[in-house]
Amino acid sequence: MSPGEIVGRALAAGMGGIAITDHNSAMNAPAMAAMARRAGLACLFGMEVQTAEETHTLALFDTVEQALEMTEWVYAAMPKRVNDPDTFGDQPILSVEGDGDEIVDLEWRILAMGCRRTIPETAAKTHELGGLYIAAHIDRPNYSVVSALGSIPSAPDGTPYFDAVEFSRTANADEWMPRAEGYAVTRSSDAHNLDDVAKVWTEADIERFTVADLKRAFAYRLTKPSPRLTRF
Repeated sequence: MSPGEIVGRALAAGMGGIAITDHNSAMNAPAMAAMARRAGLACLFGMEVQTAEETHTLALFDTVEQALEMTEWVYAAMPKRVNDPDTFGDQPILSVEGDGDEIVDLEWRILAMGCRRTIPETAAKTHELGGLYIAAHIDRPNYSVVSALGSIPSAPDGTPYFDAVEFSRTANADEWMPRAEGYAVTRSSDAHNLDDVAKVWTEADIERFTVADLKRAFAYRLTKPSPRLTRF
């Protein structure tokens, strides 16, 4: 799962853009940015934040700097426990040089654990930094907002916390679309290994693979007909 291998698989599959969303960290965003830039592949940078409610949520940004600032904010609310590689595996931070497969450091925190940031707090911070906030794999029986909370939460005044929701690649869309409660729906590979890269994708009418263009597409529920579609 080095950046070079990920980018290569994405390009071979005809992807117009990808996002890297490691669990509770964006420390490998610089390496991914360098490889994607050299290959000419659009990329967003973010993280899958495990909130205090034990839900997985996606924070996506245009820049590495935004993603790293979000990482520091999440790190400040994580347990100060040292990772056990025998249990959770190594957590390498990769080089921006070459193919991005050289390990330059190891993250010492246990990234598999959640943080103390709530969904409202995480939504506010993501939007403050200019990002998109997406409820991850809402169809899954564990670590989704629906499994944990019963529905997709919003603020007391009705303002949505999320810009969109995500279905997993195995979800029955007909069954789950009513549970999306009118949100724009995305579907991504959520690849944890190379063979899963680009197994599924979403297509949208956007000129550029950016937060602003995706937000406009979400406003159209990703359904406005167009001959120009970007696969991500």
